[in-house]
Amino acid sequence: MEQMKFEMGDLQQDAPKRMRKRRPPRKKARGLLLVILLVLAAVAAFVAQLDPAVDELADIRTAVSEAVTNCIVHAYPDAIGEIILQARLYPEGRVVIKIRDRGCGIEDIRQAMEPLFTTGGEERSGLGFSVMESFSDKLRVTSRKGKGTVVTLEKYIAPRERQAKTN
Repeated sequence: MEQMKFEMGDLQQDAPKRMRKRRPPRKKARGLLLVILLVLAAVAAFVAQLDPAVDELADIRTAVSEAVTNCIVHAYPDAIGEIILQARLYPEGRVVIKIRDRGCGIEDIRQAMEPLFTTGGEERSGLGFSVMESFSDKLRVTSRKGKGTVVTLEKYIAPRERQAKTN
């Protein structure tokens, strides 16, 4: 099993001072776009060891992007907080990615995972968990109010010889 642990807090500490100020969620998310792109590049490079197809890699990037965006917008609504991303590769082609925050937590996970439900006001669509679910093979969410949330995404990467036969 290969493993990668990436703490976004390291990048956030290096963010320009103006980005660390308290900002409304929309401006804060826009200001941290570079951080998200760096995280996605790191995850893609790590998963590349399994030689995924382009669409498999795109699925992983989309699901991780949604999870990280949820942390930025919902877990830390008034500040920049710590986000920890951990990725593991297993011999059978399974990729497990955990995105963890120590933010405000989710009061009702079942309700939060309902399509179109949002606590982010009119600016948010409420589709984050639906997107994560549709682009991963398995999605688990655990959370404790006031302690944070862990989103676990699993994706199976088909061996290249199998992919060639099915295409």
